[in-house]
Amino acid sequence: MSRTRTLTAAAPFTRLLDRLVGAIEHADFLDPVAAPVAAVEQKIGETLPWWKNLMSGTFLGHPLHPLLVTVPIGSWTAAAAFDVVGDRKGAKRLIGLGILGALPTMASGGSDWAYTNGAEQRVGLVHASANSATLGAYALSWWERHRGNDARGIAWSVVGATTMAVGGWLGGHMSYALGVGIDTTAFQHTDEDWTPAAAAGEVRVGELTGGDANGVPVVLTRQTDGTVVALADRCTHRGAPLHEGSLEDGCIVCPWHDSAFALDGAVERGPATRPQLAYETVERDGQVLVRHSSEERTLRTNPVGI
Repeated sequence: MSRTRTLTAAAPFTRLLDRLVGAIEHADFLDPVAAPVAAVEQKIGETLPWWKNLMSGTFLGHPLHPLLVTVPIGSWTAAAAFDVVGDRKGAKRLIGLGILGALPTMASGGSDWAYTNGAEQRVGLVHASANSATLGAYALSWWERHRGNDARGIAWSVVGATTMAVGGWLGGHMSYALGVGIDTTAFQHTDEDWTPAAAAGEVRVGELTGGDANGVPVVLTRQTDGTVVALADRCTHRGAPLHEGSLEDGCIVCPWHDSAFALDGAVERGPATRPQLAYETVERDGQVLVRHSSEERTLRTNPVGI
């Protein structure tokens, strides 16, 4: 009985949050601001591919941004604890560390955000605005403390902590509700048995062919030795159909954001961070059959936990 009352009491608050973030998701008046900023971010990535790979976290196998956010959030939260115990010098140093850590954190977040659109892009813009306000508040806090005005410094820290909470909640919403940064094939289940995916005659050397393995889209190509390669067709980054992309230097290149995947599925160029699922292939009776025999992730076979 008490559990029911607790859940009921929480519902109005979560409904309020959903209404607020829903308003942001539909705030298309933000688009004229977001679109040109995102275009600049994308241009930087195109001009400096190494920077795009670094900021995306391609070398890590998942986005870099969630790792970096621990530095400013941890530093500024610890600074509050130092203020509580009266260690003003320690608090100032931690605030300074958080400011330094916030710069690459915001750069990596901007890189991820550049490849979003619609609701995700709008929420991301407000998320970035809240985080920019947080950085500004803590910069003012550090400056006031440096001038010897600890009271004002603490006041600015309170402002920063408040906007940090707002920005953090919106960041969580982007990841866990909107799926930004999540492998778009995470819940895609593949049969362990050999499954027809395409007619063998349609899979040619130097071309990409879209196939269907019992409802799961796959992209296929034939190598010069006749071997057929099959990968998940849905790009792990933002879900683009890879069969609409191109083959360049032995890699499948995403048609939307230019990520490049080796024929074994490995990421060769970002912004993608997760590899494409690679299938075993065999040709029988004029058909290309595929399977993936190491399916161990339970969310793919039992996504609702029943």
